[in-house]
Amino acid sequence: MSERQASGAMTGNSKPSAGQGLQGQPKVPSKHEKKNNLPQDIDIDMENPETEKAAVAIQSQFRKFQKKKQDVKL
Repeated sequence: MSERQASGAMTGNSKPSAGQGLQGQPKVPSKHEKKNNLPQDIDIDMENPETEKAAVAIQSQFRKFQKKKQDVKL
């Protein structure tokens, strides 16, 4: 029968030692950092027919979503 080693949480040692922690894992930006990473100026040609088609499609899907959401509440 094999024995298991107890983890740090089970032995009361909940703090990671110097060699442990988030090494090798990517850093997750905070909400504040995400806001600062947005582009300052977005140049979209609102007169472009493709842009207008995309806007109509997005609005149509949004309206369907809102209608479905209202039907669920009733």
